[in-house]
Amino acid sequence: MIAIVGAGITGLALAHYLSALGIEYVVLEAGETVGGAIRTVREDGRVLELGPQRMRTTRELERLIAELGLSAERIEAPPDLALLVYHNGALHRVPTGLGQALRSGLFGWRGKLRLLAEPLTGGIRRKETVARYLTRKLGREAYERVAGPLFGGLYASDPADMLVRHSLAGLLRELGVRRSLMLALRRRRGGGSAVVSFRRGMQTLPDALYEHHRERIRLSTRVHGVREARGGVELETDRGRIEASDVVLTTPADVTAALLREAAPEAAERLERLRYNPLAIVHLHSTARLDGSGYQVSFSERLETRGVTFNANLFGRDGVYTAFLGGARNPGLVDLPDFRIAAIASAEFELVTGAEARALRVSRTRMPAWDRSWTALDGLELPPRIHLAANYESRAGIPGRVARARQLAAALAAGRN
Repeated sequence: MIAIVGAGITGLALAHYLSALGIEYVVLEAGETVGGAIRTVREDGRVLELGPQRMRTTRELERLIAELGLSAERIEAPPDLALLVYHNGALHRVPTGLGQALRSGLFGWRGKLRLLAEPLTGGIRRKETVARYLTRKLGREAYERVAGPLFGGLYASDPADMLVRHSLAGLLRELGVRRSLMLALRRRRGGGSAVVSFRRGMQTLPDALYEHHRERIRLSTRVHGVREARGGVELETDRGRIEASDVVLTTPADVTAALLREAAPEAAERLERLRYNPLAIVHLHSTARLDGSGYQVSFSERLETRGVTFNANLFGRDGVYTAFLGGARNPGLVDLPDFRIAAIASAEFELVTGAEARALRVSRTRMPAWDRSWTALDGLELPPRIHLAANYESRAGIPGRVARARQLAAALAAGRN
């Protein structure tokens, strides 16, 4: 039997794929609900996402949605919604190609000439930061006004503290970037995947996985430690000991470190070094009439808001806009009381859009920073029956987590033959 610790999307998807392969497993979840970072609530009848606001589809994800019988619940964002960036007191459309960039008011003539030179610049350098790489490739204007806010916003991180090899390199491979970013983007133009959610919110996906496999999922079951035992592993839980052939830890890095303190003390110490960025999420309601899917904020602007998702435009969420504040630029912001955070988000939304907004809900989360602390994972070794599968060790995002779960399920099955 394989023990899976954590019933977030990775653990639930892994359970689904192990079940399809006929492999016995059990999922152990400390909380009373499933989904991990994916959490949907309703406020005044409106759907609010406290975690991921949407996801881009892949073949694997679409297949999973169909297998769970969720195709009728799936909703798709309009494909022509532009992403915006707030710079110099105005919202600008993010260019999707060199032609748009050369016509954009985001860049001066020097910035546009610098973009023309991008194909002549070199590839990745091993010790390079994301900020240095993007500035070297695109120029300072394009980095500070577009590329930096967009990529840093994925992790609420500072690209100047993120190494390319740990964070951006995987995306560059996916885009087919060898030397030129601009040429790779041009080749992929028009081939982007659909942006989707579900009628009742993102939590529909983990809830469906739970319903399909609930007989093998134990909620309110906290694991206190993992140790090697008799050719397998033994887990100490608040409901007694469990023996398994393998254990997969899908929990956050600090929780995983605590579980591994006896079985792999050096690995535990390394995992404790990984930093997470605290982020405030403010759901706003506004009668604003805005175009686009949302906006990010240029690094030159003195705002606490990192970005805003236009849920109203993406999925018809009745005037809902989701603002993200804090992160690596101001981690202490999350310590402010809710009313202060709400007031900041509302005031900055009005400054950017010209429309009033009232706060519906304030929540907080944290995100793996994927910064220099990730060097702690270089050369990480674990006992052969203990496996990691989480958004700090491989690609973040729901499609990435589902792909990782399927890959690990196949590897665990192969190891049993």
